[in-house]
Order: sequence, then C-alpha cells, then structure tokens
Amino acid sequence: MFAALLTGLGLGLFVAAQVGPIWLLCARSSLRYGTRSGLAIGAGAATIDFVYAVLGVAGASQLVQIHAARLALGLIGAGFLLVLGCRTLWHAMRVRLGGEAEGEVLMPRDAFRTSLAATASNPMTIASWAAVFSAASVGHVADHASGAAAMLLGIGVGSFAWFAVLSLVTGRLGQRLRTTHLRIADGLAGIGIATFGGILATRTFRSE
Repeated sequence: MFAALLTGLGLGLFVAAQVGPIWLLCARSSLRYGTRSGLAIGAGAATIDFVYAVLGVAGASQLVQIHAARLALGLIGAGFLLVLGCRTLWHAMRVRLGGEAEGEVLMPRDAFRTSLAATASNPMTIASWAAVFSAASVGHVADHASGAAAMLLGIGVGSFAWFAVLSLVTGRLGQRLRTTHLRIADGLAGIGIATFGGILATRTFRSE
C-alpha cells in the first residue's frame, strides 16, 4: 500500500510537471494575480486528474474509444483551449491599451472553475490512466482495492503538490515584475494555450 501511494505521488508530480495548457495557465495566473489564484488552478487540475484516474480504474476508458464520443469530446476540449488562449491574448492587449480595470484580479473560485474546465478538456487522459493502472496491477503495485485507493490518493496529492510549488515560485516572481513583463507573460501563455488547443484538434481529426 505504501508503494502504491509513492507510485501515485510520483505519477501525479510527473504528469503535472509536463508543460501544457494547465501549466501555462497556472504560471500566468500566479504571475499576474498572485499565489492564491495559482493554487486554485492547481486544486482544479488535481481534482480532474484524480477524477479521471478514478474513471480510468472504473473502466470508463471504453467510452472514449467510441468514434462519436471521441470526436465530440476532442473538439469540445480543443475549442475550450482555443477560446481560453484567445482570451488570455486579449487580456494582454487590454493591458497594453490601458483597458484593464484597476485592482482587477482573478478570484480563486473563478480560477478553480476555469482550471476544472481546462483540465477536463482532454478526456482522452482517462485511457492513459487506465493503462497506468493496468501496468501497476500487473506489477503488483495496485492489484487490490486498498492499493488502488492509495495510488489514486497519491495522484491527487502529487498533482497538487507540483502546482503548489509552481504557484509559490511564480507568485513571488510576479511581485517583482513590471506591467510590461506581465503583458509579455500573458501573450506567451495565450499563444501557448491556443497552440495546445490546435494540437488537440489536429490529433482528434487524425485519430479518426
């Protein structure tokens, strides 16, 4: 059981540490709005990672193998990331034009909701988690209920731990940056998130 927990922690950290749309969203939110917003992004991401891992264990991976479901989910997710990326770019433009309201912040509850939707935009990860747990079961790491539960807990904690570190570091950095630097960070994050949306859309079409 302890081995399953450690395995889950490692997997959660590794998955969260990969540079992707949520990584960019967390870093950008912490830079501009502070650590609390970044932590809320991380909490949302960790929640979806945990839920998708549970669904993977429960066998929901068969759903994303259905042609219509895979196409619809992939396009919805890609569309959300494209909109989120464009909104971030528009925010950078607003700041440049002086259109940002004084004291404007992204409240943690709003950051949490945005993170839930953004992380959930790639439901194909359910299949990935299902494969991970199959391998863990074969390796006798999570081949029983208590081991699987410990591994699931580790995934959620590990995912949040990475985003907590990222939020703290970028939140401190954001306090030292000027508006020009934050605008550049917004622009880069927006381009990156939109690019990941385009990649997801392309992969969805190519998988058909």
